[in-house]
This record gives sequence, C-alpha cells and structure tokens, in this order.
Amino acid sequence: MADRPYHHGNLRAVLLDEAQRTLREQGVEQLSLRDLARQAGVSHAAPRRHFHDRQALLDALADAGFARLADELCAAIADASEDYEARLRAAATAYLRFAIDDGALLDLMFATKNASGPTALPASATRLFTAIGDLISQGQEVDALPPGDPARLRLLLVATLQGIAALITSGRADPGQSHDLIADTVALFTRDRH
Repeated sequence: MADRPYHHGNLRAVLLDEAQRTLREQGVEQLSLRDLARQAGVSHAAPRRHFHDRQALLDALADAGFARLADELCAAIADASEDYEARLRAAATAYLRFAIDDGALLDLMFATKNASGPTALPASATRLFTAIGDLISQGQEVDALPPGDPARLRLLLVATLQGIAALITSGRADPGQSHDLIADTVALFTRDRH
C-alpha cells in the first residue's frame, strides 16, 4: 500500500485527539505515531512534522492534559460561591472528575519520564499548580487553612487529591465514594484549629 500524502488542515490537533482517545480506550502502551497516522488518514511520516518521536507525542499529551485540568479546575473555582470551603470542594471535585474520566491521561501527566527534571514543568502544569496555590493562599487569608508555607499545603493538597484519584482509577476505591472523600479532604484541610 502506498503512503498517503500529507494533506490535513490541523493535523497536530487531530493526532492529539486520536492519541487521547487511544490512551483512554487502550492505554499508553498502544500509542504509536504510525497507528495515529492511519487513524488520521495521512501518511505514516506525516506525524513526524509535529512530533519527532513517540516521547514528543507523550509530552504533548501531558501538556494538553495539564491545560485541560487547569481550565476545568479554574472554571470550577470561578463558578463556586464565595465561601472558601465551597471553592475548595469545587476544585477537588473538578480534579477527581478529571481523574475518573481520564485516569490514564492523569497518570501520563505525572509520569517522571515526561519531565526533564524536577523543575521542568510545562506552562500548563505551572498554571494548574499556581491556581491551586492561589486557592491555598486565599484559604490562609480568610483563616480557613492553617498558617505556614503555602507551597507545602499546595503540595499536600495535590498529593491528597492525586492519591484519591489513584485509588479510584486503580479500582481500589469506588468512584461512588468520591463525594465523601472530597468532603473528608475539605474537612481535614479546613478543620477548626482553635
């Protein structure tokens, strides 16, 4: 079979969409540039114009995942009431919803092989962690969270949510428990310290 010519309006976006679908349905092991080219209806060489290798594709998927999670988390916070606990609950709910819907993508986003080093975060990841950090700082300002290093509290909140997400996506916790786990997380972070 002859290679199909490269003719596509927005091939990068199509390849990322196909890669996300494959990741969701079959897992990261099934991702290949050749298969994505076939699914997109272009020559097997065409994806290399956007991703020089499979790792570049995985890095782009992780970046897109961080961007989407940041968008969803920020929208949830913006839509919540001014009550701090409601804003924290909305952020946690958005995070866990993303994890339940796209667990394989979340795993990929936090895989160490997708980073050049501990500070090599894509802008989309920085935006996500900044939004969570801002939420922590707001909680400290209204005395809903304990004083101290906001970066440590941000890390603790992300670790808690990531841990709950890992338990749910691995089948060790029932997705139906997410509401109660979110309520417990909010209660633990905002418990009365007086």
